[in-house]
Amino acid sequence: MSEANRKTKTKTKGSADIIDKHVGLQIRNRRSLMGLSQESLANSVGVTFQQVQKYERGTNRVSASRLFKFSKILDVSINYFYEGIDNNEQKPVYGMADNDQDGFEGISDNTRSIPEDFLKNKETVELIRAYYSITDTKKRKEIIRFIKSMA
Repeated sequence: MSEANRKTKTKTKGSADIIDKHVGLQIRNRRSLMGLSQESLANSVGVTFQQVQKYERGTNRVSASRLFKFSKILDVSINYFYEGIDNNEQKPVYGMADNDQDGFEGISDNTRSIPEDFLKNKETVELIRAYYSITDTKKRKEIIRFIKSMA
């Protein structure tokens, strides 16, 4: 390799790409919501649990075929893994609109203090899992009303 080629070649080792990290986070969040261990997910996909750890951290990229397997096992579409990525800036965006919009009406000031990474919180995942384990939709709505009254 010539000296000029060496200088222009970019370094790829050492840090994960932001999109790889985001995909890994989506895998981890969905796995946690489903109550799967890294080992059980790894066995279903045909890799070691260490490999799943590397995917979830974004250290290793997930191939297209493996991402397809993850989508089937985790019961989500391929798009799920990329939700929240702004293609222009390549960093997570928390929303679904394609354009700028006003915030939700009637949100009290105390809910604005919720950290952006609240979905990474183990307590949040446990709460969501418990909530959706309630099959009676009327009871779930009652729980939401109760929580809102406390907030």
